[in-house]
Amino acid sequence: MSVILITGPARSGKSEWAEHLAMQSGKKVVYVATARENPEDREWQKRIQAHQQRRPQNWETLAVPVELSTTLADAKPNTCLLIDSLGTWVTNLLEQDEVSWQNTIAELIDTVQLVAADMVFVAEEVGWGVVPAYPIGRQFRDRLGSVVRQLSAVCEAVYLVTGGYALNLSVLGTPLPQVINDEM
Repeated sequence: MSVILITGPARSGKSEWAEHLAMQSGKKVVYVATARENPEDREWQKRIQAHQQRRPQNWETLAVPVELSTTLADAKPNTCLLIDSLGTWVTNLLEQDEVSWQNTIAELIDTVQLVAADMVFVAEEVGWGVVPAYPIGRQFRDRLGSVVRQLSAVCEAVYLVTGGYALNLSVLGTPLPQVINDEM
């Protein structure tokens, strides 16, 4: 089993790098799409279609806006799951209270460590700007940052993709000690 996390800013090439790594796995690729389609939002639909058109026809696609742990747990060992993206998944779960959210994340991290399939996660970096002015924006930023940090601790490789370049942080960086309470 190989677990890889790819993170970076918008339009940096994260998904393309994830797709490249999934193809390199030599396994059957299952694309786990966390986005919810919204036919009334044409621009959103165009983004989803662009992702769909870029993928090889033989890749299976699963729409999984919420039940990510269940989907991962059901994966076959001879597959490579490409999960795109954690930011959209976090958005879909923003209404969860803090206790439910912590349980959801604990379940995700536990599941990732038990699954025999390869997994490539895509996550947005949202914490490099100003602190959001609204509570929901801060909640999103904090939850996504926490998920990325917790997931990276159990990944074989963590990449930062920016400006069309992928940097393997697992090789170039030093992991921080695990933080018990990262409320800040």
